[in-house]
Amino acid sequence: MKDTLEQSAPPTQQELEFPKISPATDADIIAHLRHSCKIAEIATLAERDALILKICENLGIGVTDEELQTAGNTFRMEHKLLEANTTLAWLSQQRITVEDWTQGIRLNLLAKKLKEYLFGEAVDNHYLQNRNDYKRVALSQIVVTNLEEALKIIQAIREQNASFCALALEYSKVKQAKENGGFVGIRFLTELMPEIAKVVSEAKEGEVLAPIQTKFGYHVIKVEKWFPVELNESIRERIMESIFQTWLQNKSRLTLPNSKG
Repeated sequence: MKDTLEQSAPPTQQELEFPKISPATDADIIAHLRHSCKIAEIATLAERDALILKICENLGIGVTDEELQTAGNTFRMEHKLLEANTTLAWLSQQRITVEDWTQGIRLNLLAKKLKEYLFGEAVDNHYLQNRNDYKRVALSQIVVTNLEEALKIIQAIREQNASFCALALEYSKVKQAKENGGFVGIRFLTELMPEIAKVVSEAKEGEVLAPIQTKFGYHVIKVEKWFPVELNESIRERIMESIFQTWLQNKSRLTLPNSKG
């Protein structure tokens, strides 16, 4: 029996000889995208890039060499590509040329300019009409599978002053909540599930809400902190990006040759 087991044991890593393969070609990469059913997603992004380029061309929106240089320097600083050889090594790792990289930066700059051109003046009005959508709140939650357990947790918090963090570690079925003691983080109301956002929007700081049922189970939520609503640069960019993406989707349906309707 021992001999049989020894004879049938799989070869060790040292005994295996792995064949050498060449780096994937562009054709290999495209084939992988097709096999993994990701080609449509990438094609949509490529079509949107083409659409942005065409619209910018029609509107006379361009990028100067100075703007490209500044954006390139910013990119290199953010990615810690401070020396020429480091940058070249990174480009090689990404399998792209300097021209590819520059075109990517150019596209980002054009998209930013196009957003500002089309919707820069509409941001303030959109913000005023949808002010509550940009309220930010810090939340903690415990997610369980049945109502009885959720009510038991709430009772322990309200009547026994039990630690929310400890209860999350003990009961929550969501991995992230267990790892962070229930803390979800700071979220915009629009990022929350509708059934949760509706209840949270009316809650006060420190309040533990009655169980909220979603497709994931029963959520016991604590509102940790509300943040003041203000139209800062981050919110402005978020609003403009949202409007821009909606506009692009509608424009793509009307413009792209493969679209229906």
